[in-house]
Amino acid sequence: MLYEFCAENFTLVPDAIARGAGRVELCDNLAQGGTTPSIGVLDHTLAYAHAHGVTVMTMVRPRGGDFVYSEDELSVMVEDASVAARRGTDGIVLGCLRGEPGRYQVDEAATERVILAAQRAAGTRTLEVTFHMAFDELDRALQADVLPRLASLGVTRVLTHGGRAGTPIMGNSSHLRRLSEAAPDGLKILPGGGVTWRNRDAVASATGASELHGTRIVPLADDPEA
Repeated sequence: MLYEFCAENFTLVPDAIARGAGRVELCDNLAQGGTTPSIGVLDHTLAYAHAHGVTVMTMVRPRGGDFVYSEDELSVMVEDASVAARRGTDGIVLGCLRGEPGRYQVDEAATERVILAAQRAAGTRTLEVTFHMAFDELDRALQADVLPRLASLGVTRVLTHGGRAGTPIMGNSSHLRRLSEAAPDGLKILPGGGVTWRNRDAVASATGASELHGTRIVPLADDPEA
């Protein structure tokens, strides 16, 4: 089982790695769902994580709010993804949508544009790509059908709660398992949102997941029950 620690900055990264995190999703501004981290934080985290055999996925998101981006915002995302790739990130995390609330679709052109920019900047290295919880804004009944297309765009992982934010993760376990079963080869479903070190075994068993994500996915030193 791989535990991905969601880090708002570098502060808790050493403790999370010491306590079993095998991958870090690095972002800023978790109060807004996570945005692109600074270059300084990225460099420091990459150096520490790589020295300890841990990979880093870098969030590429220019602001909080929805996931429908303007041309200017996409240009920022392209540059941020390229910079992260050149600095040595192991992958990027993004989610681009189009349409209106209740009728969102994946913005394939925008998604591919950012991914291709990052891959070009990475040179001969192959980057992993996570499509983040923007996925949960899609019609739940159609989510499984979207997976092959995401894979064709270069996405290697989908981070999803399996339902709307705030719903209990175990209540979404059947849907998460169906998504895992529907995912094409090379694409993994990464359950997140309400997954902690306390319930991670139950979530893994219920969903069939081989990777789990969270800010408390490992028992940190500041947790009184750790």
